[in-house]
Amino acid sequence: MKFRTSVTSPYARKCLIVAIEAGIDGRLEQVPTAPWAADTDLPKDNPLGKIPALVTDGGEVLYDSPVICEYLDSLHGGRRLVPVSGGERWSQLRLEALADGILDAAVAARIEIALRPEDKRWPQWIERQNAAIDRGLDALEGECAAWGDSFLIGQIAAAAALGYLDFRAGPAWREPRPALAAWFARASQRPSVAATVPKD
Repeated sequence: MKFRTSVTSPYARKCLIVAIEAGIDGRLEQVPTAPWAADTDLPKDNPLGKIPALVTDGGEVLYDSPVICEYLDSLHGGRRLVPVSGGERWSQLRLEALADGILDAAVAARIEIALRPEDKRWPQWIERQNAAIDRGLDALEGECAAWGDSFLIGQIAAAAALGYLDFRAGPAWREPRPALAAWFARASQRPSVAATVPKD
């Protein structure tokens, strides 16, 4: 399988963590891709021009990260990382959506600050994204104690989101959220998380 990825993409990292946890990362041919490059060929695999994108062994192209994660999770015989049915499925998908929403806000703020000319930046937009991040992190703080040792798609997405905030020097989040900080310290020791730390 061809996996269009970037070492800085938290969404691609989420997929890679799933692949490692599922024991199928060796089946992925990682294709480093710069989606912002003027000459990128990424749109031939994803018309939205975003990563990640996965080309299956059968030639079908899948995007974006929730779809790719669920597909990868269907390729192994172990415990499903994306529960198939019942209340656990909806709980995990909701948690994944919360973590992905934190990421969406963090990436939007990053683009505004890093790519938009300074005289054209919209401070209120950045404030809005940071407020969404803070509310999302507060929600994670309130529920992470109940996760125990669970490391399913929701927790995987949370680890990717927190890692991205650290990588891009996002809002200082640990001090007001000690339970979440302690959880992330433990999660960061997992081989799948440690092996996918983003790099510039």
